[in-house]
Amino acid sequence: MPRWFDPRAWWRRLRRLWRSSLPLRTITATVVLSALAAAGVGIAINISVASSLFEARRATLLTLSQNATIQGQRVFDDLGGQQDLDLDSYLREAVSTILSAAATRPGGTKYALQLTPGANVPVASAQTNSEDLDVAAVVSPELRAAVQADTEGRIYSQSVALPLANGSTVPALTTGSVVDIEGVPYELYLVYDISDTQQSLSIVQLALASAGLALVVLIGAITWVVVRLVVGPIQVAAETSRRLADGELDVRLPVHGDDVLATLARSFNGMAESLRAQITQLAELSTVQQRFVSDVSHELRTPLTTIRIAGTVLHDRRAEFDPETARTIELLHTQIERFEALLADLLEMSRFDAGAVALEIEHVNIARLVEDAVASMDALAESKGSELRLVAEGGFFEAEIDPRRVRRIITNLLGNAIDHGEGRPIEVWVDSDRDAVAIAVRDFGVGIAPEDLGRVFDRFWRGDPSRQRTTGGTGLGLAISLEDAVLHGGWLEAWSAPGGGSCFRLTLPRRRGGVLTSSPLPLPPGEAEAGEVEAGEREPAAPRLATGRASGRRNRR
Repeated sequence: MPRWFDPRAWWRRLRRLWRSSLPLRTITATVVLSALAAAGVGIAINISVASSLFEARRATLLTLSQNATIQGQRVFDDLGGQQDLDLDSYLREAVSTILSAAATRPGGTKYALQLTPGANVPVASAQTNSEDLDVAAVVSPELRAAVQADTEGRIYSQSVALPLANGSTVPALTTGSVVDIEGVPYELYLVYDISDTQQSLSIVQLALASAGLALVVLIGAITWVVVRLVVGPIQVAAETSRRLADGELDVRLPVHGDDVLATLARSFNGMAESLRAQITQLAELSTVQQRFVSDVSHELRTPLTTIRIAGTVLHDRRAEFDPETARTIELLHTQIERFEALLADLLEMSRFDAGAVALEIEHVNIARLVEDAVASMDALAESKGSELRLVAEGGFFEAEIDPRRVRRIITNLLGNAIDHGEGRPIEVWVDSDRDAVAIAVRDFGVGIAPEDLGRVFDRFWRGDPSRQRTTGGTGLGLAISLEDAVLHGGWLEAWSAPGGGSCFRLTLPRRRGGVLTSSPLPLPPGEAEAGEVEAGEREPAAPRLATGRASGRRNRR
């Protein structure tokens, strides 16, 4: 089989073309339905014409056969009773008369004269038939029985296939009647070749087929023109919509005439103009907001640095002050650190919003990177009574990533798990395949309420603001983590079951620019072993899922 002929590839292309082309589906459906309708009408007309032609020919042949029988009987009656009769001459004369009366065209009629079984024959038998006629093939037992039982001089007929000398057959009609020769009943059968009627029917059928085919082609052509007139503007509108969605805010639909399509084009252009004005206004407001946040963050750095230096000096000498003042200095030092972390996060978010963030790609072993991040959080986990468990499945751990940003994601997820893990074990899963690497952090704490799960990646959102936080978060950790994941072309997904804990899964392509289609780890990656969760814990509710992916929202507000 040639390489270019791949049935499966051709079938896939045809299916893709069928799904994507409205004109193809419309024209095909119209042509198929028109062909079915034309075929139905043609079949009905063909049956009617064939029946009419056959019945008309049959009536004519029955009349001829009846006339031939009457004239043949007269010959038999005139020659009957003669002495010293030459039987052969007698039969030839009678048959000649019969064939002359029954002939439709030269050679088109054959005959058979058969003695009725059981008849009392006073003279020699007068049976005879055409030399090339197979009587058994053209005279059925049913026809013979009907002729033999006749007492009213009727003519009987039957459609048959007449064998020819070359082995082929032609349509024919056999008629049967009774003649009397010197008081002895004989059966007279005349076989008419009606192939000329079949030829006439074939001409009619060819005309019907040609007319039907021409009609279907004409309907297809008309449908194509109509579809072009209707679908063409729709395709232009679809292309204009795509360009508008890609950011070309100045594209518009051409307007011709005053019909429905022109009205649609005017409405679309009005909508596009309104969208352009609103998007431009929002972009300007966003730019002002981003510039304001960036400027404020930068301007705050100088006084914050001075305050941090002064606070550090006071914090280092807090033992020289009275207990109340020393406690105040400790609170001041803590809030200065938190303020500095908040300022750093705000600056990072402003860079994301401005599109001024670039990855510093390195070839990194993901398992070792996660191991280092877990080790850095061990002391904090122990202070909360949680045990960090690293589960690194086999796989392809080398990946092209920005290690600083991925480490920041892992640290943030671990900090959240420690804060909400209720002192229970925390599992960190790592796995990979040829196309992707995945990291999952699973805790077995109280979980996230179903109504809150969809907001976990929102900026400045906390599931429980009154909850004491060990890591001192700013409410921007997961938002920044999602931006870092999207920057890599990856996914950051959240799963939770109230009472059953939460799990966050980070999936990244192993090569820069790779496209993800699946994750090496399920979500959640594993269930807690029996006995690991404290007794008395209620049965977890149905799990919920929140997703942040490269094609999803960017949390820009």
